[in-house]
Amino acid sequence: MGVLSLSPSLRAHFFLLLLLFLHGCCCSPLRVDEAAMNPLIPEISPSGSPQPFLPLPSPSPLSPFTNSTAPKLSGLCALNFTAAKSLMHTTSVDCYSAFAPFLANVMCCPQLAATLTILVGQSSKFTNLLALNETHAKYCLSDIEQILAGQGAASNLNEICSVRASILTEASCPVKDVFEFESTLESSKLLRACERIDPVKECCDAVCQNAMLEAATKIALKTSDVLAQQLTATDHSSRIDDCKRVVARWLVSKLDPFLAKEILRGLSNCDINKACPLLFPELKLVEKSCRDGITNETACCNSMESYVSHLQKQSFITNLQALDCASSLGMKLRKLNITKNIYSLCQISLKDFSLQAIGSQESGCLLPSLPSDATFDKFTGVSFLCDLNDNIPAPWPSSLQMPTSSCNKTIKIPALPAATSAQSGLNSEGLNLFKTSALVAFLSIIS
Repeated sequence: MGVLSLSPSLRAHFFLLLLLFLHGCCCSPLRVDEAAMNPLIPEISPSGSPQPFLPLPSPSPLSPFTNSTAPKLSGLCALNFTAAKSLMHTTSVDCYSAFAPFLANVMCCPQLAATLTILVGQSSKFTNLLALNETHAKYCLSDIEQILAGQGAASNLNEICSVRASILTEASCPVKDVFEFESTLESSKLLRACERIDPVKECCDAVCQNAMLEAATKIALKTSDVLAQQLTATDHSSRIDDCKRVVARWLVSKLDPFLAKEILRGLSNCDINKACPLLFPELKLVEKSCRDGITNETACCNSMESYVSHLQKQSFITNLQALDCASSLGMKLRKLNITKNIYSLCQISLKDFSLQAIGSQESGCLLPSLPSDATFDKFTGVSFLCDLNDNIPAPWPSSLQMPTSSCNKTIKIPALPAATSAQSGLNSEGLNLFKTSALVAFLSIIS
């Protein structure tokens, strides 16, 4: 299979070879006992054939965690990193250098965002400020990156997660003082709405999300009438977004850091599961082979499987994201006048949209749709949970319109998971959870 470089400066690329052994219907972590992986999308060759790899021995992935390097800190950031030691460690594992690009959307970047929010929110207990100034924000973000990289995280998280120092400031939000914040709105109402959330129900009922939006809107309007009249609709929307970050910092300052992290990750997953994160290459080859009533089913399926194989090199996605990806691709195909259900014809499953094992059609890894973290053990390496939905066919869209929200109770593939499904190894409707073990082979090519 081919690769696409993370950046022009990288000379070697990595690819994951998962050899999965199924051991019954319970859920356990996917364990990675050897080095990194980096499967990214290559250019599709005219023949649709992937390019070869040259296998090389792999280094041990355990050293970044068992022998952390001392970060070079600026000494100009007042955030309490020591108090957030556990939180920082979780972030470094979620953003482990080998996995960060492939867990970015679901795991790494949401955890990094939660960490930044909690660090600033907790500091407000002593500074009474819910934001850093621009100078301190730059030093603090640099220090955070240094600490995480020293613990094994990717050194370019600011690029992977599009993080800028400005997200630690108040930006355009007119309120950053704690006393002004609490006197402007009914803060106790906000705390009641968000101090406990159900990670499944919240995505549909939006009790906490609506309370945070209401608070952000109210403090965003706290400005002079002259300035308010000069704000365009885009400016006002941007200001509300900036104020949402301030609201989140206030909220986490009132909570235990662990609980705060769970709430922030739960809220982020509501957005994560709303859309497909994959990029779809052009469908010319599929259109050519599958149009006009599919005169040659073998050629059509070969083209479709080649196309899907490129989607599988992008990232791990959740089971609900896979539903959206299947719908998005299906509608693109229907708009090309391919009306026959080629998912069924070519046996395309939901797991086919997520990162795959090489040479196996039984081992697609779909991540749980609920908040989760990777774990690290000095003996077994980095682990994370997979829901192996091998037997769930990708649903072919019945129309050219996107399906209704996953909150629609008629959706069954997969149904909204019970809050403990992936963690406990229970089966939710239409969802099979398998125990897996994995070995990793290190593959690279020199650019």
